[in-house]
Amino acid sequence: MGSRATTLPPRLRRNLGLLGRFGVVGLSGVVVNMVTLIALRKVGPHFDDAVVGLAMSDFNLRWYHVYSTAAFLVANLSNFQLNRSWTFQSSRHSRWWHEYWPFLVVGLGGQVVGLALLTLLMHPHSPMSLPTDVFDDSSGLRNRLYWSQLVVIGLVTPLSFVLNKLWTFAAVRTGRLDLADPLHEGEVLLEEDVV
Repeated sequence: MGSRATTLPPRLRRNLGLLGRFGVVGLSGVVVNMVTLIALRKVGPHFDDAVVGLAMSDFNLRWYHVYSTAAFLVANLSNFQLNRSWTFQSSRHSRWWHEYWPFLVVGLGGQVVGLALLTLLMHPHSPMSLPTDVFDDSSGLRNRLYWSQLVVIGLVTPLSFVLNKLWTFAAVRTGRLDLADPLHEGEVLLEEDVV
């Protein structure tokens, strides 16, 4: 009786492997993101302070938006390099800058969605606001900003995976895939199977 993994179609098995690697890189990115966010919060102004008012609105750009964006940029660069060299193994197929810009654009799109979610989680009058009686910022484990950032990362990551797989690392799926790659050992791939 064979294992269930051997009965999976090669394409599905390959995609599950990619998703697993992407997840490991993503977890390392969460660590990088959170360490950066925590460091910025400790050395910078209070995260709820306004940086600048947004013209013709009652809203402000707050330090938590700045901290989140800086943490995203650091984690994005780390994730890109790990995904390029390990997950999608595309470093032999395309120039660094050629792949980084789409990865950054996908990430920035996710960051915009993430900043909107972060605002909803942080704003005291939002229906999605984290309760301040629980998340009262009295310790790291009760910090509203940290938990909001983790929720945002969890919600934005699946979209990021799909867009990066389909667009950013396109060199891997356009027929320039190295069939000697151990991930594909023993498989014969047709052009339409390379995704």
